[in-house]
Amino acid sequence: MPQMTVKDLERIESVLSEAGLDYQIEIEQGNITIMGPSDIVTSEVSLEFACQLSNWVKPRRLGRVFDSAGGFILPNSDLKAPDVSFVSRDRLPRSIRYFATLVPDLVVEVKSQSDRLKKIRNKIQVYIQQGVKDE
Repeated sequence: MPQMTVKDLERIESVLSEAGLDYQIEIEQGNITIMGPSDIVTSEVSLEFACQLSNWVKPRRLGRVFDSAGGFILPNSDLKAPDVSFVSRDRLPRSIRYFATLVPDLVVEVKSQSDRLKKIRNKIQVYIQQGVKDE
């Protein structure tokens, strides 16, 4: 199977959107992963975490907080969208209308009902290998 690129992902997103379908899509090691909506508890936990983080970050002008719709192109060409992420102001002074080509300073993955711990651990390990701070 050929390696999928961000351009391939954009074409797939366009087709899904035209069909009225809303899925989150990521690229990992050249393979596309399509994810359906999260369960309601996962959504609530992610939102609460993002709100609390944003309430800390914004008044101090530390950087930017993103939800699961924010995509990041990592150095290994994976396109990932963590449940919640943070990028310092020094690294991303303003948001752009495209995927950010950088590794977030902080990523949060919230375990949903259907997630398996091994898969989440592997996902977090990839983030760390790509440069997310592990301290």
